[in-house]
Amino acid sequence: MKQFFLPLFLLAAVNIFAKDLDPINVLQAFVEVDTVNPPGNETNAVNFYANIFDQYGIEYKTAESAPGRGNIWARIKGGNLPALMLLQHTDVVPSDEEYWETNPMKGTLKDGYLYGRGVIDMKGLGVAHLFAFLDAFENKEKLNRDIVFMATADEEAGGFYGAGWMLENHPEAFEGVELLLNEGGSGTTYGEKQIFSVEVTQKVPVWLRLKSEGSPGHGSSPQTSSAVTQLIEALNNLYDNPFNARIIPPVDTYFKALALDMDGEEQRAFSNLSLAITKDNFLKSLQDSSPSWHALTRDTCSITMLEGSSKINVVPPVAFAEVDCRMLPDRTVAEFIQDFNERVAPFNIQTELIMAFGPAVSSTTSELFQAIEKVTKKEYPNSRVIPAVSTGFTDSHFTREIGIESYGFNPMLFESGEFRGVHGNNERVKIEAYNRSIKDLQLIIEEVAYKD
Repeated sequence: MKQFFLPLFLLAAVNIFAKDLDPINVLQAFVEVDTVNPPGNETNAVNFYANIFDQYGIEYKTAESAPGRGNIWARIKGGNLPALMLLQHTDVVPSDEEYWETNPMKGTLKDGYLYGRGVIDMKGLGVAHLFAFLDAFENKEKLNRDIVFMATADEEAGGFYGAGWMLENHPEAFEGVELLLNEGGSGTTYGEKQIFSVEVTQKVPVWLRLKSEGSPGHGSSPQTSSAVTQLIEALNNLYDNPFNARIIPPVDTYFKALALDMDGEEQRAFSNLSLAITKDNFLKSLQDSSPSWHALTRDTCSITMLEGSSKINVVPPVAFAEVDCRMLPDRTVAEFIQDFNERVAPFNIQTELIMAFGPAVSSTTSELFQAIEKVTKKEYPNSRVIPAVSTGFTDSHFTREIGIESYGFNPMLFESGEFRGVHGNNERVKIEAYNRSIKDLQLIIEEVAYKD
């Protein structure tokens, strides 16, 4: 087994001795482990976890999909029931210290919060998975199923060096796994009530590269049409003609659940969303107030990248655009691309598929989903659990495609309207809420994986 060692300053910060780990100290130290993607360097995170597993005597395996792109997994043997996997990604998005109140690469305690890049997405939940896994290891004689811990690379860039690569190159790590916990959902407090969302499916990313060709020339002699003007016309048509709104069953269920805590016109609209989307200005109003809710009502495309001439006075022979489209998971990617092409083809546009995934939905009747409902109801009597559709994508799409019931869930409770800073500035978690979330996660795993 390959051995890894943390730098002394991290060893000191974490105080890594069995049963002496403190979640906040561990998360602080983990924030300082550089896994910014690009380039990733997730082997740094592998080293971090490996040192902790070594102290506990937990066997683990590691693999690099490319130099520095490390993945780690470990399995605790239990009973005969299908295995449960705790999946996390260790990479984080870049940050600019200039716009933070604290150093984003330092886990800083301030005013009852822990600040740092990744404390929510998703080093914080990753450390919670770690503590649940260590708890299971100490109580392995009570297990009715295997528990698998897996930390992977590259989720922030598509997962192709992480979960996707692991499925192709180390399928044995997923052997017997039928239930999986990952990122995606969380809890929100509204007064005396709590709503926990559990991600059961996600919009399918369909990333497209558009190419327009035309006659090159000098900027001083404008042409009636060019590669650039054709591309602009196509993109304008795409912007001016959004995809038709439609309400799929998981979205309908989600909005109906939200409506229970609303009143007036908003409650009526959310209770019957299929009717509401036919009303004048409803969709525009919804997009203005909540772009993420609006995105659940239709396929969407965001124009994100443009490329033309390399010089201001040159009309280029080709121009490019890249478009981030997200498709509701009720039709095929081929059907979506056909719909998309009908909107841009009249403008002499060629379309290239960059990336797409298959749609899949996890059941709300599985043992794991029911365990989440049972524990949260016991710990928070005024709470409800809502199956949710994510507008973004996570590594769960890889595991759903091979039949693993995968759920995005974080028992972390946020106050309604509480600033989080995910992928932005000043990412933070409330210390009290974070510590409780670890306890709640352990209770959920006990419910689904411990003998009666």
